[in-house]
Amino acid sequence: MLGGIACRQIGGIRLPIWGMMLAGAGAVLICGSITPTEALHAVNIEIIIFLFSVFLIGSAMEESGYLGYLARIIFSRAETPGQLISLFILTMGGFSALLMNDTLAIVGTPIALALARTCEIPDRIFLLALAGAITTGSIISPIGNPQNLLIAIGSGMENPFLTFIAVLFIPTALSGLILYGIIRRMTPSLPAVLPPVLPEAGIRDQKLARLCRLSLGIFIGLIILRIICIATGHPPMFTLQTIAAIAAAPILLSPHRFAIMRSVDYRTLLFFVGLFILMEAVWIGGTFPGLIPQNLIHSIPWLIGGGILISQIISNVPFVALIIPSLMEAGSSEIIFLALAAGSTIGGNLTILGAASNVIIIQNAERRGATITFIEFLRFGIPVTILQAAVFIGWFALIA
Repeated sequence: MLGGIACRQIGGIRLPIWGMMLAGAGAVLICGSITPTEALHAVNIEIIIFLFSVFLIGSAMEESGYLGYLARIIFSRAETPGQLISLFILTMGGFSALLMNDTLAIVGTPIALALARTCEIPDRIFLLALAGAITTGSIISPIGNPQNLLIAIGSGMENPFLTFIAVLFIPTALSGLILYGIIRRMTPSLPAVLPPVLPEAGIRDQKLARLCRLSLGIFIGLIILRIICIATGHPPMFTLQTIAAIAAAPILLSPHRFAIMRSVDYRTLLFFVGLFILMEAVWIGGTFPGLIPQNLIHSIPWLIGGGILISQIISNVPFVALIIPSLMEAGSSEIIFLALAAGSTIGGNLTILGAASNVIIIQNAERRGATITFIEFLRFGIPVTILQAAVFIGWFALIA
């Protein structure tokens, strides 16, 4: 989610990134680079519906206290601070694959700070663990982050869930171990005894929490049904956006709907509307395709390395949106698209600006009296990103 994240100074006016994207879309419309009809068709309504539905479920889980309740149940199983750190990375990475990493950046920050203060270790340890976990964990799922969703839908993958898991599970698991190892090396001496974990976390609204459980059950159940249908040679009953919309229906039909809908981050949805229009105008203008070295379009090291580096400049979502048409024109295989997903995602571990979720974590942490400096993040991000990139490049060389 991009609401409230880093702003840029333009002509003395500070604009958030979502505002810049809308301003760019408006500029290309005014200049005639794209017609209103082309702009309307450029907006991928499937992704907008999916994002809105997932954000709605995530907001309901946070508002009801259900997510904090689940966190207390899960993390109370840890017996030592070391186990707590490993369980935290595994849990946040797993949840990000289901609810999208930007959602976990918002709801996971207070949990990370509470756990850090429980263990009496620096806040930055759990904040860095959260940033790395939700970025790394999101790689494995077509709905783990916005760029993966763009790739899954834009490439026309027949069964994106099985495809992502089958190809990316092993390198993602190894990347998680790398993350854990680096976090532990950064962690000062830990207390021998682990105090009670999240003792105050509990459900604040029982009715809304029941709806959250229902929505999550529907969401997971329909995804499994879709996977089974495709695996057995039957046409899938529901598209991804339909699954998300059906899962969000219990919350939309409840008396809580207006309060929950107000808490949805519509700025992120506006960011994507502007993104689709602006990227379509760039593509129509023929500027970006000419900059892509065609001899490297199927180079996995270039896609992973380029994804990491370019994500620091224009962010991973615009980069993926720009390069997908070139890959489609070149008739790229699913492996190439998965390499793009991996590179553009792990780029978020390099610097704070590599992923919107990093900025969300820091801004949420600052409101609670904690922060991570750019240098602190870089010291963490350089070894994590280099080692993870090596894992993915080696893995794709092995299976390609």
